[in-house]
Amino acid sequence: MPLPTSKPVADSHDDGISPVEQPVKALRNRFFRVLAASTLVITMIYGLQRLSRSGLPNFFRPSCWKGIHGSAPLLPTHFTLPSGDKIPSVALGSWRSGPGEVGRAVQTALKAGYRHIDTAWAYKNEAEIGEALKASNIPRNEVWLTSKLWNTFHAPEDVEPALDESLARLGTDYLDLYLIHWPVAQNKDGTLNKELTENNYPTWQKLEELVAKGKIRNIGVSNFNIRRFEKLTSNSLKIQPAVNQVELNFWNPQPELVKWAKEKGILLEAYSPLGSQNRVKDSLDVPEVKEISQVLGITPAQVLISWQVQRGAVVLPKSVTPSRIVENLLITKIPDRLFNTLEAVATSHKPERSVDPSKKWGVDIFE
Repeated sequence: MPLPTSKPVADSHDDGISPVEQPVKALRNRFFRVLAASTLVITMIYGLQRLSRSGLPNFFRPSCWKGIHGSAPLLPTHFTLPSGDKIPSVALGSWRSGPGEVGRAVQTALKAGYRHIDTAWAYKNEAEIGEALKASNIPRNEVWLTSKLWNTFHAPEDVEPALDESLARLGTDYLDLYLIHWPVAQNKDGTLNKELTENNYPTWQKLEELVAKGKIRNIGVSNFNIRRFEKLTSNSLKIQPAVNQVELNFWNPQPELVKWAKEKGILLEAYSPLGSQNRVKDSLDVPEVKEISQVLGITPAQVLISWQVQRGAVVLPKSVTPSRIVENLLITKIPDRLFNTLEAVATSHKPERSVDPSKKWGVDIFE
């Protein structure tokens, strides 16, 4: 058997390096490769941090990381009502969304992943929302729809016709949630109906009948304080109010109501979570809000929306701007220390309610 042929040894002068210098060169090359790799990793990390603080790809935001490696705590995407139905924790609010813009806002929201739309008979935009829902081709049972009974329809004989009008405008045969919009009953001419205002049990009984008919899945109230809520529930209700939609934001945090609702198992919904339309800029400029925004790499609006969900409320941010609609859906759990700081600051000043038509309607709504 022939002996194996030895490979020729490279000439020591082929690359101008002597055999003694070759190990030194190899070590130097290895050092530079490690240095280059480290620089690349650091650059990528810095880039991801910058992206997470921008309005660019939200994939890199902390709220999305759990889907990658499961370590980032997330806030609830839904809350469960007594009926067993799961209501999405962030909705597109449509109050003050004008004609010609609310439909586009709904389409943007649905494409972004929203599955909860909040409206009311009084907003005068149910028909446009209904058209946007139809155009989306999303199955009806995948979208949570909330509307509200206006003050002039509290008389029992007026409740179902008002609901039917909302259903027709929205293009659906049922609502996931129907709320008494205000604890104020008015006559057809807009004057105060004192009897139904102080005792809205007959109105509630009619809502219970409509649940039995299948036209409503869940019923609740809106703008009820603790006294008015307890007065309603002191009656022999067949169905307890599942939800109370109220103003909750930095300027009007209502800690007593939040605490009471948790103890009673009542889900709150927060409208105007960024403050009224005249206070949004002030809300986003609160120093503690901006600090948390910088620490978590999210926007001030996301801080305020996340804070309300973390308090246990469904949040209804309103916007017709596509980028803000997308931004408002992306919520992140705030670490306890920062959450407690924000809670303390928000509850340390005198509350400022942005919506109170008491004088206009001739009744102290929040007494």
